[in-house]
Amino acid sequence: MPHLNSTIFRPSVLTLTGIPGLESVQFWIGIPFCIMYIIALLGNSLLLVVIKVERSLHEPMYLFLAMLGATDIAISTCILPKMLGIFWFHLPTIYFDVCLLQMWLIHTFQCIESGILFAMAMDRYVAICDPLRHASIFTQRLLTQIGVGVTLRAALFVAPCLILIKCRLKFYWTTVVSHSYCEHMAIVKLAAEDVHVNKIYGLFVAFSILGLDIIFITLSYIRIFITVFKLPQKEARLKAFNTCIAHICVFLEFYLLAFFSFFTHRFGYHVPSYIHILLSNLYLLVPPLLNPIVYGVKTKQIRDQVSKILYCNYSY
Repeated sequence: MPHLNSTIFRPSVLTLTGIPGLESVQFWIGIPFCIMYIIALLGNSLLLVVIKVERSLHEPMYLFLAMLGATDIAISTCILPKMLGIFWFHLPTIYFDVCLLQMWLIHTFQCIESGILFAMAMDRYVAICDPLRHASIFTQRLLTQIGVGVTLRAALFVAPCLILIKCRLKFYWTTVVSHSYCEHMAIVKLAAEDVHVNKIYGLFVAFSILGLDIIFITLSYIRIFITVFKLPQKEARLKAFNTCIAHICVFLEFYLLAFFSFFTHRFGYHVPSYIHILLSNLYLLVPPLLNPIVYGVKTKQIRDQVSKILYCNYSY
């Protein structure tokens, strides 16, 4: 049992430090972060508008892309306003319960994005490996069920992290969170009590959702590539492969950043803390920035519709 004189009992307010070690340049770091957020917000919003307006894009692949865009907007909005408040306006304090809510939202949206990427991989698998059944399998009802399913899976898996912190951890060594947002491990490390259950459950969520998703996505694409290479016509192989390039780029950027950030944060004890935090920030800001750009460049239907919208606005 920790000594009451040296610990804080259930603090009501926490202090986010931003990026420890880079306090003198945080103002300037906030500028590219803000630019990334604005581009991500505009790009994903434009993507949602294009998919909603153009009926020819009301297909499973594009509807999943719309879900991804909405999730990207949500996850970047969860962290950046408060982060800029720290960097630019010296507003580091946050209520403990609000911090837990931010933590839950961030990790929930991360898991939702992983689930959507898995669903997109399954969509491409059926479209290429069993095209005649694609329309009958990926119905509007199934798409709704997938959307609800990945959301519930993420929310229910992440919720115990919040409950374990709120109910089990009562005494804290400090109220200063060495991070720019409320990340699970950054909060857990403040506690003056046994935190093994919290750490183990955090690992369980990471591997049971992100880990299993990446395994099934990898297996589906191995099967897709085998099917593509067996196609007799070169044009058909190129067309099938081109439909997967954008998806592969998005999968790689999300999961490589996710696991690199995850492992350096938990096992990179000799890596400076500001590297951990910068990687965590980039993990949440880079995919929302790049996803609409990747799909806009690689998907002709989206590119044509964006050009049409921009041309009409320019004509007026």
